[in-house]
Amino acid sequence: MEISGKNAVVVGLGKTGASTAVFLKKRGAHVTVSDSSKDKNLDDAAKKLQAAGINVELGTHSSSSFLNADLVVLSPGVPHTLELVIRAKELGAIVTGEVELASSFIKEPIVAVTGTNGKTTTTTLIGYMLEESGLKVFVGGNIGKPLIDYVESESRAEVVVVEISSFQLDTIKRFRPRVGVLLNITEDHLDRYPGFDAYMKSKARIFENQKGNDVSIFNASDHYVLQVSGNIKCGKLPFFKDSGSPGYEEYAMISEDRIIFNLNKTYRFLGNEATDKTPDTGTSFSLRFSETHLPGIHNMENIAAATLAAFAAGGNTIGIRHALRKFKGLPHRIELVAEINEVKYYDDSKATTVDSVIKALEVFRKPVILIMGGRNKGINFNLLKDAVSEHVKKLILLGEAKEEIKSAIGDIVEAVYAGTMEDAVDLAHDAAAAGDIVLLSPACTSFDMFTSYAHRGEIFCKAVEELKRNR
Repeated sequence: MEISGKNAVVVGLGKTGASTAVFLKKRGAHVTVSDSSKDKNLDDAAKKLQAAGINVELGTHSSSSFLNADLVVLSPGVPHTLELVIRAKELGAIVTGEVELASSFIKEPIVAVTGTNGKTTTTTLIGYMLEESGLKVFVGGNIGKPLIDYVESESRAEVVVVEISSFQLDTIKRFRPRVGVLLNITEDHLDRYPGFDAYMKSKARIFENQKGNDVSIFNASDHYVLQVSGNIKCGKLPFFKDSGSPGYEEYAMISEDRIIFNLNKTYRFLGNEATDKTPDTGTSFSLRFSETHLPGIHNMENIAAATLAAFAAGGNTIGIRHALRKFKGLPHRIELVAEINEVKYYDDSKATTVDSVIKALEVFRKPVILIMGGRNKGINFNLLKDAVSEHVKKLILLGEAKEEIKSAIGDIVEAVYAGTMEDAVDLAHDAAAAGDIVLLSPACTSFDMFTSYAHRGEIFCKAVEELKRNR
């Protein structure tokens, strides 16, 4: 892609937008960063970019910037359906995303992970598994480090592992991961897509540009994943729950207490075979659930997918096992915060979908006081009825969606409103008896009350620690 001399607009002044703007400026583009947010926290980033000769507009998108653009680069989360973006494209501008832009400058093989739930855990695990197998790895994308940062880095990896969102997939054209991973598809972002079918098709684009010697890894137990993966043109490595004959030559099967891998002809584009001679080493082996610290069947699916991807990218069983033993999980994902008077408090703030809440509830066999709420993304809360009926003792609801949630499932168990997260923790404490679980698992985004799911989780943790000090 020719960049020098072009008028480029970067939409969104987050970490990715700032990195993309600097990247384009260094390559001779005339760069404007446009962000409609009026958040004062963006001022410092804006000043740094302006000092580097980059134009920044905050609080609005100016028509002139877009209508005179040769190139428009969207940051993650910015919809490609913005009116000014559409008009710029109609006038001949190239509209692309940061992932598409960055990947065109990357020669190393890319492992890309998408899905409604579990992306960050799986992406992180793949990185650990490959590192423990002796490979140099870059891990980034939607996980925190923009992919464009790797392009700018002086150090080179042997494998690039990236988390990819549906929004990022919406703007790809030639993006081709050597290993593509589709974990699951459940209702999400329906406030941003015309319907569920459009969202499914967006996720399926992870496989769109793969060729015969690439690898697709997908959840064969997920009806929607199977529905959109029928046109895969490359090698298939499915994972699924044990339910009879697998119907595949190579696979990962999740049984009662282990994951069984059958990879005798596995697709591998980097040779890095294990060197030990134990019976478990090779392409047919199993991993016991007891070898990991991650709870829940959903994490067994993440582990199955990560292991398949790591093997395809040159990992080995020794590195994979070492990574699993070391990995304690990520913050705000069913993370134990404290135990107070025999009540355990868990932070699952990352759970922004109904499906992720259901999976979190299935982890626990004891009664749960569930803290939910935030900003709805067009999700149907009625889908929680069975899980709430089976696992939940009381609902504590907060945020914009609290009344909608209560209307959907508030007749199943007692539901009360909380004005703040601190109030929610206090109400949960009052309702809990010895042996109960207090779980923050919101099923909503955080942007009504917090800056991010991490901020929401941090406030929850602080409230629990304060409760522990005072009780």
